[in-house]
Amino acid sequence: MGKRLAVLVGCNYPSTQFRLQGCINDVVDMRNLLLEKFSFHASDVKVLIDEPVPPHSNFATLIPTGANIKAALKRMVDQAEPGDVLVFYFSGHGTVISSLEPGKAYIEHEAIVPCDLNLITDMDLRQLIRRLPKETSFTIISDSCHSGGLIDKDKEIIGPSTVDRGMSSFYYKPKKINFGTILGVLQTVSNVAQAVPDVVNTVSTVVQGASQVINSASSIFTGIFSRDVSLRFLPQPDLHTDLKRSLDEKEGILLSGCQENEASADVVGFDGKAYGAFTNALLRALLEENLSGIISNRQLVVAVRNALKTDGFQQHACLYSSEENADAIFLANQFSTPHLNPRPHPPFAMAY
Repeated sequence: MGKRLAVLVGCNYPSTQFRLQGCINDVVDMRNLLLEKFSFHASDVKVLIDEPVPPHSNFATLIPTGANIKAALKRMVDQAEPGDVLVFYFSGHGTVISSLEPGKAYIEHEAIVPCDLNLITDMDLRQLIRRLPKETSFTIISDSCHSGGLIDKDKEIIGPSTVDRGMSSFYYKPKKINFGTILGVLQTVSNVAQAVPDVVNTVSTVVQGASQVINSASSIFTGIFSRDVSLRFLPQPDLHTDLKRSLDEKEGILLSGCQENEASADVVGFDGKAYGAFTNALLRALLEENLSGIISNRQLVVAVRNALKTDGFQQHACLYSSEENADAIFLANQFSTPHLNPRPHPPFAMAY
């Protein structure tokens, strides 16, 4: 049996305008799940959170800056060998970077938001996945807004759909930050001279200026974080052509908390505990499988969608993978474990 390695990240963004409440709780719950139900060793589960470890928890943590998250992911990938199972879990804000690339239509790129706003983009995650040895399983679980396109996969197993929009009985906050707002904050705290004073407005309103905005964003990010920025903000000649290609459908597995155009909810429940709606639904679905954890990726995402719908949330979990990986057992190496035959879907499961 191969190694089981995980990097878990939770960002509550304390003392900022972007404050969330449930992301640290999500990480603690996910860590407990991996240790107790999926045979991960505590020493192989790295945790990055931006607030003190909750009471009764005893594990080492790092601050989830962009640099620290990428370093932790790089170390995990460097350790990987054929037969290993790797997990990257993120709970926090997401954002969308709009751009107009030469010869292409207007497109958007998804990113997650570390506590220092040094974004980690779809391109960074693709680079990590492409470095993995063959027959290594890599699952990304992202409880953040716009996470449906986080690894830019073409193969969508469970994805965008339509559904009657209900209203949740919980108080919740969307886990998203507008990209223009991020640029505005970074521009304010930096000493980088910018020639585009209206960059915040142009990000969301002017498609024609999208390429100019990306150039301005690159200047802001590299001016603050130097070369330790997302690959998406480095000069194009520095990027290997392969990084611009979408992943093959067999490369990586993404379970996202919502579709590309949706928001994931940060919730305060009736008992006063804060959590991510997607993470809470995911944990409930796994625990309802008789504590065995024997459930396929496809079955799990359908169960999570049903739970979110029952709770009244306006987000739809997605699964991006190959058909083969969709029917592989959740957090098992798809190259060395049997696949489950798809269960009959509940009558309402396809009505999304």
